[in-house]
Amino acid sequence: MAMTDIRQAYNKIILVPTDFSDECRNAIYHAVRIAARKGFKVCILHVITKETRAELKKLHVRPEYVEWRLREYKKYYEKKYEVTVDTMAVEGNILTTINEVAAQLKAAFTILGAHGKKGLQYVFGSFARRVVLESPVPVVIVRKISYRERYRTIVFPVTGTVEPHSAVRWAKMIAGMLDAKFHLLLLPEKDGSLKDRLAAITGNVNSLFDREPTPDIVIAPGKAMNTAEEVIRYTLSRDADMIMIVNRLEEGASAFSLSSWNEKLMFNEAQIPVLCINPGYLGHHFT
Repeated sequence: MAMTDIRQAYNKIILVPTDFSDECRNAIYHAVRIAARKGFKVCILHVITKETRAELKKLHVRPEYVEWRLREYKKYYEKKYEVTVDTMAVEGNILTTINEVAAQLKAAFTILGAHGKKGLQYVFGSFARRVVLESPVPVVIVRKISYRERYRTIVFPVTGTVEPHSAVRWAKMIAGMLDAKFHLLLLPEKDGSLKDRLAAITGNVNSLFDREPTPDIVIAPGKAMNTAEEVIRYTLSRDADMIMIVNRLEEGASAFSLSSWNEKLMFNEAQIPVLCINPGYLGHHFT
């Protein structure tokens, strides 16, 4: 599917799964602030699992409690932020239901709230990695940091392993959706073949930007070798609001994999929000 077709396939909907924790409430806050600024709708989802029912039983409340909590969320956020909020309580499991709903809604984003690796695994069970890696839409992971005025600046680390054409086009699409400035951080490579590939990527990026209208883009050379720490350091030095990472489809594999490098960024100690992209898989459910 061409990039323009993918953009047309998405609706202006932000999906936010919740277990009613503080971390998930922060994710909702990010969503409603984006929605208020950009004219999106927010859909708050609670997946009803056997763990949900066990917790309700322990609290001595009826299953209708979930629907009541979601209605309270809807009233509160619609009144305070003047946005449209839909709610869903769906029987299922975390492994598949979040991404099934995202595909059903043709959501522009899913926003997941977490407090570090253990937190994400707690909120979304042991399936957290697959929720991210099998998502048919971009996924934003947020932690305790509140949404600022907007996502003004996004840092996108580019290495010799990145496929430039689709990744850069996704960067441009996200920048347009959020009115954000993108910093393409070109990270040096020690390996000769990777250095040559990085040089080719740089040329491809410059050529693409010369040919097509683009949001505000800054191309910055990294000062250290390819490390997650370099990306975090650069992001903090520019007071950027988000990091974008691109997950890789290994040769011969049927699903994306999460490298240790990307995992360090997803659960970075600076708590910078991270936008996860699965190029090539995105839009798969919309064809």
